Parts: sequence; C-alpha cells; structure tokens
Amino acid sequence: MSLSKSRASGKRIIAAATSSRSDYAHLRWLLHDLGKSSKVDLRIIALGPHLSPEFGHSSEELRRDQLPHATVVECLLSSDTDVGMAKTMGVATLGLAEVLGKMRPDLLVLIADRYEMLAPASVALTLRIPIAHIEGGEVTAGAIDDAVRNAITKMAHLHFACTRRAAKRIVALGEDPSRVTFSGSLSLDELRRSKLPSKTRVERRIGHRLHEDYVLALYHPVTLLKDSAAEAGEMLAALKSLPNQVIFVYPNADAGSRKIIRMFEKFIAERGNSELLINLDHVSYLGLLSYAMLLVGNSSSGIIESTSLGIPTLNIGLRQHGREHAANVIDVPAERKAILRGMKRALSAEFRRKVEGLKNPYGDGHAVERTVQVLERTLLGEDLLLKTLKRRT
Repeated sequence: MSLSKSRASGKRIIAAATSSRSDYAHLRWLLHDLGKSSKVDLRIIALGPHLSPEFGHSSEELRRDQLPHATVVECLLSSDTDVGMAKTMGVATLGLAEVLGKMRPDLLVLIADRYEMLAPASVALTLRIPIAHIEGGEVTAGAIDDAVRNAITKMAHLHFACTRRAAKRIVALGEDPSRVTFSGSLSLDELRRSKLPSKTRVERRIGHRLHEDYVLALYHPVTLLKDSAAEAGEMLAALKSLPNQVIFVYPNADAGSRKIIRMFEKFIAERGNSELLINLDHVSYLGLLSYAMLLVGNSSSGIIESTSLGIPTLNIGLRQHGREHAANVIDVPAERKAILRGMKRALSAEFRRKVEGLKNPYGDGHAVERTVQVLERTLLGEDLLLKTLKRRT
C-alpha cells in the first residue's frame, strides 16, 4: 500500500529497523502481528549484517517468513576494526536519511542496543519521527551496547521493558512512567508460539550429528576492551579440557569478530569433535539450545531463553556483566580455571535439577500482544513527540 493510501485509510504507518539475526530473532513475531493488524501499515527496513553473505545473509529469513517487502540500506563495511564500525554507522545514517525522509512513518520501532541502531535513532530524531524502543533499561556493563541502549532510551518516546527492574531504570533515566510498558522479552514469544524442531531435524538443519552431551558455545566481541577478542582465548583454553562435543555459533559482526572466528576454526582443527555454524534461524537455534547440556559464552540467549528451556548457562567475562538473570546462569570471570570450575558445576546432575522450572524474569511469552496493543492505540502527533511539554490550546 502506498503512503498516501495508508494515510487515507486511517492506518498508522509503523516502520521497524532490523540489522542482524540477533535482533530479528526477537522482532519476528512482533513484525508478523503488526503486518496482520488492520490498524497498521508495516514498513521494514533491513540494514547492516542482514545483507552480508559473510554473516549468513540473514535477510533471507524475512523473505521466508513472508513479511512485507523490506527496504534495504547497504551500510556494513567489510572490516574487523572499531573504525569500520564507526564508518558503518556513518554510511547507515546517509542511507536512512534518504529512506526515512521519503517514508516519514508515524512511528519507528527500534530494538535493543546494537551500535548500528544509533543511525536510525539519530535520523528519526532529526526528522521528528517518534521512536518506540524495545529492551531499554537493561545493563550490560562490558560492551558499548550499554551506552547505545541508554542513548536510544533518551531519544525514544515509547518504551517496552523486558523486566520490571528495567522498567524502573527507564523511569530513573527521566522518562515518563506512563510511556513505559513492562512487556517482557519478545524472544520468549517464540518459545510459546513456535514448535521447536526435534533433535533429528536440528541435525539435518545444521548438517552435523549432535552427541548426547554437546556443549553450545556462543561468544561475541567485548567491545569496550581494546582487544575485543581477548576473553575468547580463556574460554577456548577451558573448553579444551572438556571431552564433550562443542558446537560454536558465529559471533556478531562487531570489531574483533573475525579474529574470534579464526580462533574457533583453529580450535576445531586442533581438537576435532567440534563444529562451527555460520547462521541459524531463531527456531533452529532454540532447538539446538534446547538439547544442549550447557551454553557457554556471553550471549543474551544465555540470559533470557535458556531459563525458559531449563538449560544451564555459563556467562563469561564482561560483556553481560550486571545483567539481571535467573539461577540457571553462573557468572564467571574470563579466566580459564574459573571457567573450567564453572563448567563442571553447571554440568553436574545436581545443578541441572535445580534449574528446571525456574521463573523467568524476562516474562511469560506474551510480550508481542502487549506491545502491539500499545503501538495500535497510542495517540500519534505532536503530543507523542513532545515528551515533557503539554500542547498549548
């Protein structure tokens, strides 16, 4: 539907930006339901790693899910440096200024804390497009994500928090409590609404046989460290002592990611009994996680989805430091001896019994419907844009 027809029909034009497999995994059902809404004309903007063959060309997932055609913004530089990240934001800003300048949606939905999300946020701010921000108020003290998340919170006009503590932090940042919704995490809706694949189907999807006691390893660059891949070496040193099969998943496309990939490949070549997966759709990944004995690394899925699946998680190092989590998560410093002790504890039968049936602080799997209700009903216009001022009459 054209912009003019949408406005003539009374539909509100809502745009949503997605840059990678990680944020699309959370947005998938929200985009599905917004696309089906009689009150919304949904526009999707795909940018960054989504368009990179090196990182699995994850934009294909949008096509397979039969979502509205996405507007593409090419911006990711083929780089492994912090300068490359900064330039990627610049290129994204130029492309998004063109796209959003023409589209002029009534609302722009942004999620979480990826650095490239600063580009659509800053463009929307200058174009006076209200922002709905999902996953604000959380803490990840070891990554630039923390500052990005808080910056977008201050630019945003509507807020959807994954935990009650996060909602309180958003208000503490000076945001109007009436604009903050405790929705829960969108990613848990996937567990409620999708049937996870059997182990056999997961094996067919990844092209490898899974042992009964495999360990899943997912490690992203720690972007506040000068050597953002430094902690990964300690994790790999500890994993060498385990007899278990290790399944690695590609890291995020941040500075240091290629160095981490080379470290994974070297580990596999020397040790064997391990595999590296470039890209998985979210349902297949959750299936892979659900059969694992343990998740090790610094991924948000070890903080959020693992609890609902009853999977022990070893959260390593600085990246997720300070993030709220349930008792299935063991925090350890990025030191091989501490990691090894943590893995042995997490793999024990006693610990596995303790983590079954835990209440997840990230919600109940109904985050999408809460979010859609607010996005459909919120009054648009100047009152939404002016966060602290009442419109004069």
